[in-house]
Amino acid sequence: MTIPDSVSRVLRQVVQAMASGKTVTIVTHNPELTTQQAADFLNVSRPYLIKLLEQSELPYVMVGTHRRVKFEDLTKYKQQRDIKRRQLLDELIAESQELGFYE
Repeated sequence: MTIPDSVSRVLRQVVQAMASGKTVTIVTHNPELTTQQAADFLNVSRPYLIKLLEQSELPYVMVGTHRRVKFEDLTKYKQQRDIKRRQLLDELIAESQELGFYE
């Protein structure tokens, strides 16, 4: 079987990323995930994800009676969540240092 150069380059990048300890996810373009898949991606419970959807923290669409979340929206939410967590952690460390708990 002949592997096209473009596929070979992508596979090489995937292997390099994995070798350096990075997580690699391959998804189709703009997929919609079920609430369980979205919860798994964010590493939260499905009820917690539903709460986020109902509080308009994450956009979703209804497909019949089922909610679907776009992968693109999930990655944006996750990046924002991670930035916010990092800022809060930095503030906590700074306060701990000021109080002499960190030396």
